[in-house]
Amino acid sequence: QRPLTDLGVKLENKLKNRQLKQQNVAKKQRKEQKKLRQAVKDAVIRTPRPLETYRRRPDEEEGEEEFLETLPTDMMEDGDLQQMTAMARQASFITRDLSGPVHGGKKRTSDVVRSYEKVPRKMARTEEKEVIHLLPIKDRTGVIPQSVERVVNKPSEDEEEEDEGPADEPEEVENEREQLRAQKINQMKLRIASLGSAIISDPVHNIKRLKELRGMLMESDPCVAVTIRKLVMVSLMEIFKDVAPTYRIRPLTPAEKAVKVKKETQQLREFEEGLVSQYKFYLEDLEQTIKDWKQKKKKRSQAVGFQSYRSLAEVSARCLCELLLALPHFNFHNNIIVALVPLMNDPVSGMCCDAFKKLFHQDKLGEASLATVRVISGLVKSLNYNVRPELLRTLLSLRIKEVEMKKDIEDTAPKKKFMNNKEKKKQLSRMQRKWKKAEEKLDKELLEAEASESKEKKIKLHTETLNIVFLIYFRILKKAQKSVLLPAVLEGLANFSHLINLEFFDDLLNVLQSLIQSGDLTNRETLHCIQAVFTILSGQGDVLNIDPLNFYSQLYRMLPRLHAGAPNDDIIIVLRCLDAMLTRRRKQVTLQRAMAFVKRLSTLSLHVLPNASVGILAANRAASFPKCDFLLDNEVQGSGFYLPELEEPEHCNAQNTALWELHTLQRHYHPVVRQFAVHLSRGAPSEGSAALGVKLSRRSPVELFGDYSVKDMNFNPPVAPPATKKKVQESNAPSHVLSPIS
Repeated sequence: QRPLTDLGVKLENKLKNRQLKQQNVAKKQRKEQKKLRQAVKDAVIRTPRPLETYRRRPDEEEGEEEFLETLPTDMMEDGDLQQMTAMARQASFITRDLSGPVHGGKKRTSDVVRSYEKVPRKMARTEEKEVIHLLPIKDRTGVIPQSVERVVNKPSEDEEEEDEGPADEPEEVENEREQLRAQKINQMKLRIASLGSAIISDPVHNIKRLKELRGMLMESDPCVAVTIRKLVMVSLMEIFKDVAPTYRIRPLTPAEKAVKVKKETQQLREFEEGLVSQYKFYLEDLEQTIKDWKQKKKKRSQAVGFQSYRSLAEVSARCLCELLLALPHFNFHNNIIVALVPLMNDPVSGMCCDAFKKLFHQDKLGEASLATVRVISGLVKSLNYNVRPELLRTLLSLRIKEVEMKKDIEDTAPKKKFMNNKEKKKQLSRMQRKWKKAEEKLDKELLEAEASESKEKKIKLHTETLNIVFLIYFRILKKAQKSVLLPAVLEGLANFSHLINLEFFDDLLNVLQSLIQSGDLTNRETLHCIQAVFTILSGQGDVLNIDPLNFYSQLYRMLPRLHAGAPNDDIIIVLRCLDAMLTRRRKQVTLQRAMAFVKRLSTLSLHVLPNASVGILAANRAASFPKCDFLLDNEVQGSGFYLPELEEPEHCNAQNTALWELHTLQRHYHPVVRQFAVHLSRGAPSEGSAALGVKLSRRSPVELFGDYSVKDMNFNPPVAPPATKKKVQESNAPSHVLSPIS
């Protein structure tokens, strides 16, 4: 049964439609009548009237005769006067154009009707002319009448209505429409607010109001349909976020439905059933709105135009993203994931990608992450790897690395041991046993609250998720190496490569080496390959007896390509590679290779931005070797001389050069760069005037790179302002000495 409000709205709409039809019919009839009257007028004007209609009354005739008698006749001849009197008595002299032929005689009534029938229903628009009669001219042939035609710019009655309508109607009608639209929107807002407050105040008893509120999504008035639908979508989203319980509602079995329960339990069951049902219908409405926009469908009965569907689809996607994050534990969460993952490859991809990144960060168990990764894998495969790179970059937000680290800490932590009954009886008294029992019960409840899911389940879910992620990456490396997805894949491998099984190491190293040697990669992609290789070798791959000399040479060859004009973010990858190549693998690196990298990094620090110089000098300090202090002296060690252009770090004779760059960097305008240059030139002491402070010594190169970033094009730290003129006069010093940059 439909509510009375819906029936009243339908009856009101029917009455409005009937009134509009009657008004249109009456308007058409008035226009036809005006056309008929105009046609009759034209026909009557074209038809000569009988002379009888022009006869004057006796009193008018007497007055005219008196007037004619008073006229002077000495200027006119008798023949002329008679001729003019005869012409005046003819009908054609008054009613017709004297320039054309003059027809005498009367027309019958049938001729008048026949001429009216010949008039077209839509008369051609002709210019109306006014005839001005002049005095006639007399020549040998007789009297010649004279007249002048003038075009009259008088619009017809229909044209006057049409002209006056657009001039006056639009402003008035538009104002009336805006007022009616604003009035209706306000009424609908009040209705939405009343329904929403009623549902939130007592959801168990007012759950049926959700159906009434959801019915407003089908608003059919074209003037307010888009606005009302958006308001209803957002309102329902907020209501479901507030009303939904913190558990998943399962459907009742037939046996459970057959059992008689209490009134409160029955009300709770009806509430849960109605909530799940309306939530399902609401999600289907949102998904259908997005599908109609993507498929570009137009329905005849649709009150919303296609141009407005984009804004409706964006609001629908935003509502789904909010529900994805707010209700991960509630019903149909996997359905929301299935609906949103394809949108990550559409124009609204930024909003959806941000939502999934937040979902990965807040997903502690891993069920939602596993479901999302499965859908992403199927989408990438079905679209034949023709997807946006942002879709794969969302996988970098997975918390697999963090959870694995927490697991290791928990495994090594000592576990609390509970006493059995025999130990309690031997060691404790009766009162102590009672207190011990209550304490152990409380400890068990706390442990259950902290660990709601078992650790084994977490590990299993994360392992399966990681396997699917590597399956996506390996497929792209195998079948789509030249696609735009390769940088995202290499970045993902560099992030998760420490979790790859040992059996895949050889194949992955061969693939990465072939990619680098192909020469088709950019600097950033090559750096990601090198980072992935050394992340593998510094983790589980530490047990492998492999010397990645080619990758060392490749990074050594790439360092001069980086400068202040190139993207500064590449320096972060270089710093991470140096940490894995030199700091963590200190025992596997030869002295010649280490000194070559220190020398080239010092040269690189001269032509990069200041925060990059700080990071590189910090990396040199972290990678300092016991015998690298040779580079601080001018003495030559061994034969040969330094070859800076050689691309092999083992054979460039770096021991025969000095770090003269540190002397230049001591005059750098950035104070932290000067401090690091002085510190390294003194041999990186831990105490004394050249030692670094705690703030700098405990920060990693990547952290220092971010701390002194100049992305806002400002000095970091800010430069002190110049001294005032008074101080200059007091000090009696030249102005160039007090320059802020020395």
